[in-house]
Amino acid sequence: MEMVKACKCCGRTIEWRKKWQDCWQDIQYCSEKCRRSRRSKLDEQLEATIIALLAKRPSSSTICPSEAARLCLGEDAWKPEMERTRRAARRLVAQGRIQFTQKGIIVDPSTAKGPIRLRRGPDF
Repeated sequence: MEMVKACKCCGRTIEWRKKWQDCWQDIQYCSEKCRRSRRSKLDEQLEATIIALLAKRPSSSTICPSEAARLCLGEDAWKPEMERTRRAARRLVAQGRIQFTQKGIIVDPSTAKGPIRLRRGPDF
């Protein structure tokens, strides 16, 4: 049995708990907030933009998540939506399509704090 999953909404890691042993296969969200949230067209657009930006660059190159946010939301509205952009990136990490890096080292997207870069993953 798989003991770790990614949240469908935010992409953060969900670890198995004993209280879920009878319903683990049904667990999809890390919190009630994520369960109530629905992925919007903007979320899908952010994911597609991240993939498109990485596809245009050499395989060893990285991008800043703010590049995708600026393209999708414009120069004036991107800053408040950076957490949404990071959630989109975490979902792509869970799919194996991209990786989070800090100072060139792959980091866990569920626990990464501070500036990050995104690069192609093994299933890009």
